[in-house]
Formats: sequence, C-alpha cells, structure tokens
Amino acid sequence: MTEASSETHRGDWRRTMLVPVLLALGVILIAGILLDRQNLQIAESRLRAETLAEISVIRAKLEGHLASNVQLVRGLVATISTEPDMDQARYNALARNLFEKSSQLRSVAAAPDLVIRMTYPLAGNEAAIGLDYRNNPEQWAAVEQVLVTNQLNIAGPVDLVQGGLGFVGRFPVHVGEGASRHFWGLVAAVVDAEQLYADSGLTDPAQALTISITGHDGTGGNGRRFFGPDLTDARPVLADVVLPAGTWQIAAIPLEGWAPNSASIWALRGVILAAGVLILFPIAVTARMVSQRHDYIRTLGAREAELAKLTRRLNLALDVSKVGVWEMDVATGIETWDHRTRELYGFPECNAPPSHELWRGAVHPEDRDRAESDFRSMIGKGRYESDYRVVLPDGAIRHVRSVAALFAEPGQAEKVIGVNWDMTPDVLLNEDLRLAKRQAEARASELEAARIRIEHNALHDSLTGLPNRRYLDEVLQRHAEDGYFGSGSIALLHIDLDRFKQINDTLGHAAGDAMLIHASKVLRANCLKTDFVARIGGDEFVIVSSAGAADRQLHLMADRIVKEMRKPAVHEGHECRFGVSIGVAVSRAASIDVKQLLINADIALYRAKGRGRNRHEFFSEALQAEVVHTKRVADEILAALDADAFIAHYQPQFDAHSLDLVGVEALVRWRHGEGLKAPDSFMAIAEELNVMAQIDQIVLERTLADLRQWDAKGLVVPRASVNVSLRRLHDEGLIASLKALDLPPGRLAFELVESIYLDESDGLVAWNIDQIKELGIDVEIDDFGTGYASIVSLQKLHPRRLKIDRQLVNPIINEPAQRQLVASIVDIGKSMDIEIVAEGVETMEHAHILRDLGCDILQGYAFARPMSAMAFEIFMAEQAWRRAG
Repeated sequence: MTEASSETHRGDWRRTMLVPVLLALGVILIAGILLDRQNLQIAESRLRAETLAEISVIRAKLEGHLASNVQLVRGLVATISTEPDMDQARYNALARNLFEKSSQLRSVAAAPDLVIRMTYPLAGNEAAIGLDYRNNPEQWAAVEQVLVTNQLNIAGPVDLVQGGLGFVGRFPVHVGEGASRHFWGLVAAVVDAEQLYADSGLTDPAQALTISITGHDGTGGNGRRFFGPDLTDARPVLADVVLPAGTWQIAAIPLEGWAPNSASIWALRGVILAAGVLILFPIAVTARMVSQRHDYIRTLGAREAELAKLTRRLNLALDVSKVGVWEMDVATGIETWDHRTRELYGFPECNAPPSHELWRGAVHPEDRDRAESDFRSMIGKGRYESDYRVVLPDGAIRHVRSVAALFAEPGQAEKVIGVNWDMTPDVLLNEDLRLAKRQAEARASELEAARIRIEHNALHDSLTGLPNRRYLDEVLQRHAEDGYFGSGSIALLHIDLDRFKQINDTLGHAAGDAMLIHASKVLRANCLKTDFVARIGGDEFVIVSSAGAADRQLHLMADRIVKEMRKPAVHEGHECRFGVSIGVAVSRAASIDVKQLLINADIALYRAKGRGRNRHEFFSEALQAEVVHTKRVADEILAALDADAFIAHYQPQFDAHSLDLVGVEALVRWRHGEGLKAPDSFMAIAEELNVMAQIDQIVLERTLADLRQWDAKGLVVPRASVNVSLRRLHDEGLIASLKALDLPPGRLAFELVESIYLDESDGLVAWNIDQIKELGIDVEIDDFGTGYASIVSLQKLHPRRLKIDRQLVNPIINEPAQRQLVASIVDIGKSMDIEIVAEGVETMEHAHILRDLGCDILQGYAFARPMSAMAFEIFMAEQAWRRAG
C-alpha cells in the first residue's frame, strides 16, 4: 500500500467514525439540558427543606424560652395565691429566685386589685408603684382581656420605659378555694425582647437566613410584623410559633435567595462534558494502537540486541555472586554442572562426569535422605528448594541452598534448571543471632519480672500486702468509666481503727504493725471474694464492695467486721484490743462519681466516730445536709469572731423576798444576718471549733466594760455572772489573763455547768478553780439537778451559789413531788451555807412558791427576759418588775 492510499484510507475511517460521535453528542446535549433543569428544581427544594429545619430550631427555642419564663412566673403566681398578704421583702425573696435561673425576664410586678404594689427589681421601676390599670388607657385593653378570659395574655413587643423592647405577660391571680375563690389581681412579667431574640438564635451573626416574624400581640400570621423585613413576595418558608397565649408566624429565606449553588450546577455540567469526552476516547485509543503496532516492529530488532547484552551481564553476575548453575534432563537423568557448582561440592579438579551419585556422596549423611526426598516431592510441583550440608574432602562442613524449577522448551524433553550457593556465612550469622536472641529474651524476662515486682510494690502496701491508695484510685477510676462492671452499683466502706494509737504508743510500732496485719486479714476474711480491700493510710482501710445492690448485705458485712475486730489479738504475750469505726457510702447511679463517693464514706465515718466508735454508719442525704449545715455555721462563727458579732445580753436576778436587784447573768448572743441567735444554736459547733474560750473571753470583757459604764451612770448592779466553758478551765494561761483584767472585787461570778465540772478530776481544772476563788471571783454551779454530781464533790468545790435548773422549777406548781425535790436541794444548799438561785421562773406563782421553799435569788421571764445593756438601763429606770411582784 502506497503512502497516499494509506492517507486516503485513514481519512475514510475518520469520516465513518464521525457520524456516531455526532449522534451521541446530540443525545448527551439534550439529556444534559433536562438534567440541568431538574437539578435546579431539586436544589431549590433542598434549600427550602434546610431553611424549614433551621427556623424549626428557632421556633422551638422561642417556644421553649417563652414557656420556661411563663412557668417561672406561674410559680410566683401560685405562691401569691397562697400568700396574698405578702410584703415587698417577701416578694423580693421569691422574685429573686426567678432571676437567678437562666431566663429572659426583665422585671415582674404584682398588682393586687389592679394597682401595682410590688415590683422586682425595684431599682429603675419605682415609677410603676401605685399604677392603677383602670386609669391607664394604654394598658387597659390588654388587662381587660385578661379579666374577660381569665387567661394569661402576652402583649408586645412594646417599647419599654427603661429602654429597649419587651413582651408583657399578664397573669390573673385568684385566692381562696371553692365558693370563696375570688380575683386578687394581676402579675405582669416583662420579657426582654432583644435577649429573647439572641438566646433563640434570631440575631446570631452566623445566621444564614433572612427572617421576619408577624403576629404582634400573638395574633398569628394575620397580625402585624414586628421583626425582620417584609418577605411576602420572596416565597418564604413559614412556621407557626405556638405561644402560651396566641401564636406568631416565622417567615424565612436564605440570605442569597433561592438560587442554587453554582458549584453543584457546574459539577453536573462537567459530568455531561466528561461523557462527551468518553465517546471520543475510543477513537483516539484505536488510532494510538495502530501507531503502537508499527512502533513495536521497529523496536523488536533493538530488543534482540538488548537481550544479547543482558545475557552477557547475567553471566558476569553469576561469576561475581559465586552462584553455581546446574541442569538435569528428566528423561535421561544426565546432569550438567558449571565450574562454580563443582567448587561448592568440593570437586573443582574432578574429571568425573557429574551425576546423582556424585551429588549424593557429597551431601552430609544426616541430610542425605531429606535432601533427596525434598527433590523427589517438590520437583513434581514444578519448583524445588532445599537447604542441606555438604562434607568437603578436607572434612569441613559447607551449608548449601539449592533452588530449581521444571522447564520445558516446545518440542523438547523436560529439564530441571537450578542454582546453588554457599550460605555458610548466613547460617553462622543466624546461629549467632539466635544465641543473642535467647540471651536477650532471658534478660527481658528478668526485666519483666523486676517490672512486675516494682509495679506490685508501687501498688501495694509493703506491710499488709493489700493494695495501696494509688491502686485504689486506679480501680475507682476504672469503675467510674465502666459503671462497676456495668452494674452501676458500688459500695465504699471507709474503715478506721479505734485505739490503734494507744497500742502503738504503749507496746511499740512492732505491735502496731502486727495489729495492722491482723486487721487486714480480718477485713479480707469478712468481705466478698470479689471485693477490693486497700490500706490507704496509717490505720485506715477502704473496701470497694459489689454488695452495693443490697443494703442488708452491707449491714451484715459491717457488723461482722466490727464484731471480729473487737476480739483480742495476742502479740508477744500481750493481749491487744481495738475496734473499728466504719463509714459506708453506696452509689447506684449509672455514672459513678468516685471522688464524691469517697467524701460521702468519709462523712459517714466521721458520724460513726461521733456516735461512740465501734460501729458503722451509712451515708444519707440528711447526714450530708447536717454536715453542710455544720460547715456553714462553723464558717459563720469564725467570720463572726472577726466581725465582733458576739455580744452580751443580761438577765436580771432578784432577791426572792425584797425583789431588789442582786445581779445579772451575762449571756452570749450572736448578731446574725437572720437575727439574734441564742447559744443553743451554735454552742456545740463552737465547742468543736475550739473557740468557746475565745467567746467566753469576749463576754467577760464586755461584761466588765458594762459594769464600769453602769457604775459611772450611778446604776447599781451588785454582781454579774459569766459562764465559763470546759476548754476555758483547761487553759493554763487563764489565771494570768484574769489577773491582767481590772476585776471589781466581789462583783464577778463564774458559772460552771454541773454535769461537766463537779466530778472533774483533772488537776489543772481544780487548780484554776482554786485560783479563781483567790481572785475574789465567786463560783456558781449552773443547771444543778441535770448532771451527775455527788454531795462529796459539792462539798469539795463549795461554790458560793447553786442554780436550780429550769427543768426542776417548771413543774413545781402542779407536782408536789417535784416541789419536794426542789425543797430537798434547797435544804442541802442551806446546810452547806450555799445560796440558792432558781432560774426559769416563768410566773409569779413560781416566784412565791420558790420564795416559800427557801430560795434566795430568782431569775426568769416572770421578771425579765435577757436584754442588751442599753435595754437593761431602761429596764432599771422603769422598775417594772416591782409592779409584777
């Protein structure tokens, strides 16, 4: 074929292929136009669905916020219904709770009988007080609607006097029940419109929608628009917001309108274009293949030359790598070895033709049968590979690897062609590596054993062998993540040994260690096998128990541990006894707060110790509330000491016969934010804080100052009695501090509580009492008859006065036996030359009976209540008690 005819043939071929290509392009063009239009419709539908989803979220937030605000105010309305006569302070206290929660409320006003009397916050809203809705035309229409419908009304948004926009919700309030139920007035709540919009996402800068809201005053879609632009002609998506009273309608469109994303449009158009390209692609491929065929013929000759070149390089590579090549005719068994193969087998100069027997004789006797078996079994599969040893003529051992494959030329018999190479260096290297590996594994095993020992020591107590605090923290953290094996029920027993310190101090640390080991065994033996027991401190243990699902099991376990711990343990001939206090905390929640659980168990342990030790206590909400209350009061007491909030009040004491003032008793009072508090509300906590001595000192100094002031005014107060606590009597510096004060001789008395001091055998307390008497301070016994003092101890102390407790005084009017008991106490006091003071004298009838029984001094509400120093001065000037007598 000539070059011209070839070109003509090529042109005809191109024209023939062009017709179907043009038809296909036409079909693709029409289909592309249809798909493009459909894509535009789908894109707009998707935009509308996404817009509806976004405004549905905003609608839900608007409804939720308004409903929550309404619900908050309904709570206030319900309270007003039960307390219609509340004042502004009570109203502020209730309304403040509404604003502490997350809400959009701006103010709340109460209008009994349609006149605003109370509002919160008051600041900025003072002008609203006194507003009568009946005289306010601007608001009367909405108020009248509430009166007619007796339902909540939400109006707005309206411009607020304070600035900004707001929605006003008016709630009717009724009081009474049944037939007595009547209209009380209104509660008006203002919701900050801007805050409502922001919290609902309407004003979010990232908002991708243009939004408008219609329905001013809750009139729905037919109402007036109050938010956003007019979207009526923009085909917006609509959604109704259901209010507690009325509805709004939200309309929204995307910021860029309903035009679809140009990227997706052009993506589809790109697909159509790619389809057209695919039609033309086979034509180009066919032409390319024809061209490649001619190129292949041209390069075939060059490849043959290259093959010869590669053959020469292969032969050179075999020589350099010292690989031997061999060949065997499968049919005849004739073998051919090259020079390198002969060297590998130790026959470099041997003229004998290579054969199977020659090869077999060179192979090590121990490997001979295996090597031959490898060849027979593998060669039938077309490939052979085997490693074996060769014994050289000088007795040296050489390791050889032989690889071969079955090969057959067309029309010729099958042959096996293989290669051999010396792998002795590799074998020796592998043996060295295996030896090094065994040594490394042995070393690693030693290190692992050491790591396990170190880890065990780090997580366990060296004395008892129990897990330590670190291990406990890991276990609790793991249980917090998996909910205690998925059960969600876990119990912690916090255990503290009682009297352990005494054993340590008296018998030594060896005995203490022995008791800790004994305690760990008792704990381990008396809990479940699945329970986790840890020692977390000196004499503290924790049990993590799976018995948390049943309180009864925990009670039994704790009782068993307490009982077993009480049994004596012998150490070097000494019988040691100690007990345990146990705090139990249980969590049955799906998520376990292990830190709080530990705190709860510790609180329960504190309660068990406070109730006498050798027992167990369960944590409860009431216990937690008590602890929180105690902590709060303790903090307030300490703050009160810094703020000088403890003051002295005085209750007068009178001569039983003449009713002359013979003295006052100084009583501590606490100026608290909730009012004046008496000692019984804080005394026990103050004792725990160890501040009673400080409070006693404050009262004493205040009393001395008031005595001096009364003396300067000519007001005669013969004596003042001051209470003294146990801790104060244990103070080694008490006497020195008293000597530093300006004490008026014979005008000061210290009251000691009978149940604490009369039988006190402490040497320091006794010495302090003697020194107090030497300073001219009278000693009085307070609350006599409620303690356990003996007549002997009374004689030993010999107080100046003895106060009969109010519990004995109160029943003497109606109970002759009680009257006789008081008479006996009076007789005992008189026989020992002790003045008798009766406290708790509530009525003048009490006063007359006590006077007739022989009491010297009377004190009680029948004459006067405890009062401040200023009130006492007025009281003395008026002499009101004489008229009561």
